[in-house]
Amino acid sequence: MIILILLLVVGSFLVYISKFNFAPVTVNLGSYVLSNIPLFYVIVGSVVFGLLVSYLVHLISSVSTYFAMRGKNNQLKKEKEDVLELTKRVHQLEIENEKIKHEPEVTNDDKNAL
Repeated sequence: MIILILLLVVGSFLVYISKFNFAPVTVNLGSYVLSNIPLFYVIVGSVVFGLLVSYLVHLISSVSTYFAMRGKNNQLKKEKEDVLELTKRVHQLEIENEKIKHEPEVTNDDKNAL
């Protein structure tokens, strides 16, 4: 519904601009010359071209941000795997420590034993 209202507002604005800007103008695009183009078309074309250029700049920025975030996500995944491996190793060492604590002490009665 919001899009429909927005389209109606933009359409009304374009009709208002076109009503007062129908004077023919000559447009030079490099070596191309377009003559007797209504000023309204030049205005709308400039706005559309500006929107396309800004969209392309935004798209390039989004793509570069995506690749940066992807690299960070891969780095985070690697770090999480390292933490998991270290946690497993700590758990194994704790188990070994408990085994050593609860083992009966073996004493040698032989005085010549090392």
